[in-house]
Amino acid sequence: MNTQDAVASLSALAQDSRLSVYRLLVKRGPEGFAVGELAERLRIPGPTLSFHLKALSQAGLVASRKESRFIYYSANFQRMNDLVGYLTENCCSLGSDCSTRCALAPAAGRRKSA
Repeated sequence: MNTQDAVASLSALAQDSRLSVYRLLVKRGPEGFAVGELAERLRIPGPTLSFHLKALSQAGLVASRKESRFIYYSANFQRMNDLVGYLTENCCSLGSDCSTRCALAPAAGRRKSA
């Protein structure tokens, strides 16, 4: 990922509704949600949701697929991982010993795998 791609991704996420949409899509996994179900779950009007999905799509953070009459959106996990990697790739690279600080902390409520 380059700086321009990182800025585009971060800019797309820098809005309450878009961040909520993206986080819900991440929770759902590759299956994604139909647009109507997203709108219902987040209580966002259809036209407004379409505007936000377009911004997330342009940033490469979500993908869409058509099945029958429905359009489904899902998170682009590769893009998400690339962004996190870009943000952390130079962690403590100026000689400081902070290796434990660079490790990703588990999210609240996330179970550790055995």
